[in-house]
Amino acid sequence: LILYFIPSALYCLYNNLSFINLSSYDPTTYFLLLQFRVVVTGVIFQFLFNKRLTRLQWLSLFLLTSGCIIKQFEHSSLSSSSSIKISNKNSTLIQLNKETISTVPSLVNIHLIWILVQVFCSCFAGVYNEYLLKSDRTNQVDTMLQNAFMYIDSIICNLILLIYFDYQHPTLSAIDKFFNTLNLILSGEQCLILLIILNNAAVGIVTSLFLKSMTSILKTFASALELLFTSILAWIIFAIPVSIYTFIAIFIVSAAVYLYSTNPVVNLPKTATVNVLTNASIHINNEDMNSKISNIANEQERRIIV
Repeated sequence: LILYFIPSALYCLYNNLSFINLSSYDPTTYFLLLQFRVVVTGVIFQFLFNKRLTRLQWLSLFLLTSGCIIKQFEHSSLSSSSSIKISNKNSTLIQLNKETISTVPSLVNIHLIWILVQVFCSCFAGVYNEYLLKSDRTNQVDTMLQNAFMYIDSIICNLILLIYFDYQHPTLSAIDKFFNTLNLILSGEQCLILLIILNNAAVGIVTSLFLKSMTSILKTFASALELLFTSILAWIIFAIPVSIYTFIAIFIVSAAVYLYSTNPVVNLPKTATVNVLTNASIHINNEDMNSKISNIANEQERRIIV
């Protein structure tokens, strides 16, 4: 239970930052920028599992990152142009507006910093969770039991975070906030919140099963596939247009996903690796035994002929 406090705390911070970042970006931009985590995951994966990525794998990682940077250019340009329009309405800011026009739009802002923090939380939590699922100490524990440990620790971390923010901005007590929200959910007034909770819980369970049999790098690439569906749904539900930046970014990210799928990283659990090696050694021993029997039979046949 204690081992899962590290990934639980990281996932807790990640989930809370997702609500903050979604309020600053449209869904397509948000998920595109989150793909920075693929490169970070690759670096952490090499360090923790002592596995070297091939040049083709690194090329796919950097292609995906390039797609994210292209999308961030669009967001920075829109932010800069909107600030210029606002300043034009005020005559006292004309000189400041001229200086703003002459500068290059900044790619770094507080929203991007929060995205990067969320990316690092996702990467460290994902790779560390994979390490726990495949290590000798926890590999024999049932995956669903490990999920229970993870969610118990996550509840504790969220309660600590709730109490902390309650001291920073005291309105209602943390306990009152918790029970008020719980009553709203159970009464059916906020059924969408319940659907979000169930959806995120299902995502967490599927992620653990994914990491158990595959790798955290492949998991982040699988997450990149949601970009296409997100952009389409954002256009249908929120009427957010798909710009040329978005189209190019999705194309590059999709190409990176395809490139990586041709040469994925393999990181089996240690028990599975032992079983594979055992089966291989048994197969080799059987071949050796068959060859020895064949040699003995040939030698006996030769003696009979003589």
